Amino acid sequence: MNPLKTKPATSVSARTVMAAAAADIILILAFAAIGRDAHHREEPVLGVLLTAWPFLAGAAVGWMAARAWRSPLSVLRAGVPVWLGSLIGGMVLRALTAQTVVIPFIIVATLALAVFLVGYRLLFVGLARFRRS
Repeated sequence: MNPLKTKPATSVSARTVMAAAAADIILILAFAAIGRDAHHREEPVLGVLLTAWPFLAGAAVGWMAARAWRSPLSVLRAGVPVWLGSLIGGMVLRALTAQTVVIPFIIVATLALAVFLVGYRLLFVGLARFRRS
């Protein structure tokens, strides 16, 4: 069994799917909030939502394209597609809506979203493996 994949799709509960989706949303909002705070931007709540929406939309596309609900805590089947969807979709939507898309921001977003969206799934897999041993 591949340690980067979790339970097969037939045994994934709706609760697990909802928890993973909620974690993705919260972590993308945290990414946006941290970025806005680092740049001392105005309008904290509305500003975070305006910064986060392209990445949230991209993550939703990643969820759909990968059918992440089948194995929402899998690093390869869900984490990587959701990360890439949020990153690529987010940057494309930012560019289309005249928001800032510069190389330093792309680098920071790539790393931060990877740590957040893939990272918690890696932790989950590691803890599950630890519990089994």
